[in-house]
Amino acid sequence: MRSRSTNLRAKVVGALLSLVALWSFAAWVTLRDGVNLLGVQTIDSQIVGPSEPLLLELQIERRLSAAQLGGPSPDRENALVAARRNVDDTARRFRDTAQSRLADFAADAEAERTVNAAIAALDTLPGTRQSIDNRSVDQAAAGKAFSGLIDSLFDLYDVVGGLDDAAIEADTRNLIELYRIRELISQEDALLSGALAAGRSTTTDNAKFVELVAGQRFLTVRASGLLRESERATFDAVIAGPAFTNLRALEDRVLARERSASQLPLTSNEWDVAAEAALTELQNMVLDSGDALVDRATPVAVWVVVRLILAAGLGLLAVVAAIVVSVTTSRELVARLQRLRKAADQLADERLPGVVERISHGEKVDVEREAPPLDFGDDEIGQVGKAFTRLQRTTISTAAEQAELRQNVREVFLSLARRTQALVHRQHGLLYAMEKREHDADELEDLFRVDHLATRMRRIAENLILLSGGTPGRVWRRDILLFDVARAALQEVEDYQRVKVIPFGPIGVKGRVARDVTHLLAELIENALSFSPPHTEVEVRGQLVARGFAIEVEDRGLGMADDDFSAANDQIASTKAFSLDDVNKLGLYVVSHLARKHQLMVHLKRSGYGGTTAVVLIPLELITTADSVGTATTNASVSAAAGDITGTLGSPRQASPLTGGAVAVEEPPAPRALTAPTVGLPAVREASTHPPRSTDAEAGAALSPSDNADQPPPPFDTRTTGGLPVRVRQRSIAPQLRDGSTRTDVPARGDSTRSPDQIRTMMSSYQSGTRRGRLDAEGQYDQDNEGPGDMPASAPASTDG
Repeated sequence: MRSRSTNLRAKVVGALLSLVALWSFAAWVTLRDGVNLLGVQTIDSQIVGPSEPLLLELQIERRLSAAQLGGPSPDRENALVAARRNVDDTARRFRDTAQSRLADFAADAEAERTVNAAIAALDTLPGTRQSIDNRSVDQAAAGKAFSGLIDSLFDLYDVVGGLDDAAIEADTRNLIELYRIRELISQEDALLSGALAAGRSTTTDNAKFVELVAGQRFLTVRASGLLRESERATFDAVIAGPAFTNLRALEDRVLARERSASQLPLTSNEWDVAAEAALTELQNMVLDSGDALVDRATPVAVWVVVRLILAAGLGLLAVVAAIVVSVTTSRELVARLQRLRKAADQLADERLPGVVERISHGEKVDVEREAPPLDFGDDEIGQVGKAFTRLQRTTISTAAEQAELRQNVREVFLSLARRTQALVHRQHGLLYAMEKREHDADELEDLFRVDHLATRMRRIAENLILLSGGTPGRVWRRDILLFDVARAALQEVEDYQRVKVIPFGPIGVKGRVARDVTHLLAELIENALSFSPPHTEVEVRGQLVARGFAIEVEDRGLGMADDDFSAANDQIASTKAFSLDDVNKLGLYVVSHLARKHQLMVHLKRSGYGGTTAVVLIPLELITTADSVGTATTNASVSAAAGDITGTLGSPRQASPLTGGAVAVEEPPAPRALTAPTVGLPAVREASTHPPRSTDAEAGAALSPSDNADQPPPPFDTRTTGGLPVRVRQRSIAPQLRDGSTRTDVPARGDSTRSPDQIRTMMSSYQSGTRRGRLDAEGQYDQDNEGPGDMPASAPASTDG
């Protein structure tokens, strides 16, 4: 999974690192051969080369020392001193080179150990010489001392490194074998030279000579089998030559005599000539073999150097070139891919949303101009660019088609909503006509229930119009009291009996926003009713604040969680278009749309009862005073301080119709409280059928009727605290009838049985009040948008006898 998220630069760097690692390995392998070649050359020049003259000079001093011990003479002593001087010179050069920094760098630990051992053996040479000069040692001891010193040099030859070539390594070992053969002949020469100088040989000398001859002849046979064909022929020719033939003849003469004989069967001159000739022949062959070995090793060393140059030099150049090409190519690829990504981001973040928004506004879109072709060449990235060009054109075309389809769907829904609204308008007109003709109380009550349902249907139709992007079209010309706006909102909800509206005071709102504020409050009130138990109240109150007029709708339900409050407030404040993500929150979409339309502020919070409080803040520029609010043209009294509308104290006191002027507010009841329910709107149901959180409690508690019927009616000029006349029950009836009338108590809620007098009284009062309200509305309502059938049904708060 991680490799999929790795960017292009990281992949290129990874490939380059693997190439560098491969080059480093190849360079190290070649460099190791080069280092080995350098080490072999350094060891040969610093250790092996200076040791060969030292070995030859030590062999000469050993022979002269043995002769001096056998028969001292001034000539032999002078020759020995000269030989010692040559040994010291070569030993000094060997010490200097073998202990140099170059030798220490090239030699490994084993080579350093043997070099130190050879130098330590050289340090014993002065003591050996002193013993010879003092004649405190015999010939055998002196010869053993020199042989041990020479063997330390052979030990050095065995451990020094060679080239990593098996053939060269074998030839080097064979060359060392030839040196050992010469060393054994040199030991024979020193032994016989001392015995001939003394004029006799001991039994120990005879045994040692036999050992040396046997070893020399064994190594000669073995070396002949190990040498190359060309070198074997030369070696065999040397062995079969006159020098070695004469030497072997003298060796055979010495070996043929008795072991106990002290006299040697040859002269000193014969032996010196034969030994010198054999040693010279063998030394020349060793030198020739060494030259041939160098010639064979030269191509190997040259190839090592060539490989080093190719692997290290040319390989490095190839790696650098690959890095340069990779970096430039990756930059180009990244730049082109970034352009492609930028085009994709621009399509997703700018062009496509812009195209959809323009199409939603009814504009026509040119796909060719909105999706220009992307030029990225003809390679693979260019093909991707062409594919993306086709993709973005298809995407924009599809988005245009989808946006057009959504626009058409919205227009269809809007048309259906308009038709529904027109049908509801006609239904209102038909109901109005039926209500004027109907005199039967029960039928009239049913008509008013249907009228209330039609009012709620009108609000649902208006919701669909709003969500479809249209406007309901119902406005008032003149300003409206906010209290009447709140009362009008009650007519558009189901359980209006449970709503308590506290008077706001003489505060109005612009007529152009009154309908939308009514609609918004109706949505909030219905939401409060739906999500609170049916036995609880929903309280609507308002007051003037610093930034406008605040209306609070408070329920006593279970409320919401803090996250749900935050989500709901965000949805209300959101400016996004309506979507179908959550169809259960259509009311919030409607509230959000209406609030955004008129710059209203709506906020949901937890109420003091644990439920929800919706706060609606109407800006000051939309608020008017009572002076600018229109005056009703009917005889109904207008009171801004009318009593509370509540669903808990018997039947609701229905709001008067909203007109272009002041809304007629029903007078408070006479001192004698009446218990008959208002017939204009449906009676309180025992339990709500639609709230999601319902309880088994009663929908409301009806108060028992008052028993102060015997109290005389108030005077005719009784007025309210605002100075308006108060309606008095049976004021227009003759005193005889009023005093002698028999009052029948109204049945409790839920009892549909009424006396004829009650029905006649209620219907007469109701018809009179609604007729006046509708006639007033016809003169002040915007006839271009709605007719009288759109006016909310009105019912008086009290009835006359």
